[in-house]
Amino acid sequence: MREYASDRVDLRSDTVTQPTESMREVMTSAEVGDDVMGDDPTVNYLQEKVAKMLGKEAGLYVSSGTMGNAVAILAHTRPGDEIVAYTKSHIFRYEGGGYASLAGCSMSLVPTPDGIMRPEDVKAAIRKAEGSESHYPDCSLVCVENTSNLGGGSVYPQEILDEICQIAHENGCNAHMDGARLFNAVVASGTDPARMVRDFDTVTICLSKGLGAPVGSVLVGSKEFIDRAHRFRKMLGGGMRQAGIIAAGGLYALDNNLEGLAEDHVRAKRLAVAINEMENYSVELDAVHSNIVLISTPEGTAKSVVSSLAEQGIDIIDIDDSQVRAVTHLHITDEDIERTIAAFSSTQ
Repeated sequence: MREYASDRVDLRSDTVTQPTESMREVMTSAEVGDDVMGDDPTVNYLQEKVAKMLGKEAGLYVSSGTMGNAVAILAHTRPGDEIVAYTKSHIFRYEGGGYASLAGCSMSLVPTPDGIMRPEDVKAAIRKAEGSESHYPDCSLVCVENTSNLGGGSVYPQEILDEICQIAHENGCNAHMDGARLFNAVVASGTDPARMVRDFDTVTICLSKGLGAPVGSVLVGSKEFIDRAHRFRKMLGGGMRQAGIIAAGGLYALDNNLEGLAEDHVRAKRLAVAINEMENYSVELDAVHSNIVLISTPEGTAKSVVSSLAEQGIDIIDIDDSQVRAVTHLHITDEDIERTIAAFSSTQ
C-alpha cells in the first residue's frame, strides 16, 4: 500500500505513516465531546476497546507513547524509587529523562545483546532500601519493551514475560509493558494480546507507529490505577477536548491495519537477508522478528551511508556511528524493498 504522494522510500520509522483516505473519512465524521469532562464517546469507546483487547479493566487515551509511559511511571512510583529496564530501552534513551525529571526516579539498567532481558538479570537488578542500611533506593517498577526497538524489533518469548512479572511481583514491584509495538509482537508470535500482557499491571500501546494512526497511545490497567493515572495526565497537560477526531483514527487502525503487520515483517526479513549478504554490511538475522532491521556498517560510516542512500531517495536513520536502522510499515511496498536493496548494494 502507498497512499501518499512521494517518490521516496521512507524507512526512518513506522511513525512516518499518513492517514489513508478511508481513515480520514472516519475521522472527519467522528462523534465528539469534551474528553476532559469524560464526554467524548469516540475516546471512551477507544479506551474501552483497547482495555478489553488487553484483558484490563480500563484505559486512558494519551497523546503519545512517551506520555503514556510517563503517566504510568508517575502513578506507579514515588520520588526516590528505582526502575528496572533494558539498557537501550525507549523509556531510558528516548523519553527526555522523564523518569528522572518528572518522577524523580533512578534507573537500574539491564544489558542484553538482543533487547530481551533475562529473568535472572532482572532479579539481580532489583534493589531495596531494606537490608542495605538505606544505601539503596527502593525498586518499585520493572519495565519491559515489547517489541524491543534497539533489540532490532525482537519479540519476548511468553515464558520470559511471565517469569519477569513473577519476579517483579515477588519482590514488591509492579510490572509495566511499553508496548509501543505490542501488536507487532502479537502478530509475530501468534499470541493472543490479552495472554501476552496477562501478568503486567499496566501496558501502553501506540496507535501511530505500525498501526498507522496519526496521533495517540492508550495506557491500560486496573480501574483504580487508571483513575490515578488520569490525574497525572492532567498534570502533564495531556487533557484533550474534542479528541474523538484523532481517536477515530486509532479505532480505524485497530479494525483495519493489524493483519498488514505480517506483510511488514516479511518485507523486513527480505531486506535483512539481502543486506546481510553484502560484503560491507551485516544484520543479526535471528533478531529480526518484526518490522525493524538494524544494520551494522563499517566503523564510523553510518552517517555517510544514510547520506548516500538519501541521494537515491531512500531514507533511514543512524543509531550510532556504525549502525543504521530501517523500519517497514504500511506504506512500504515490495518494489520499495527491491529499490532499497539496490541502493544499499550501490554504496559498497
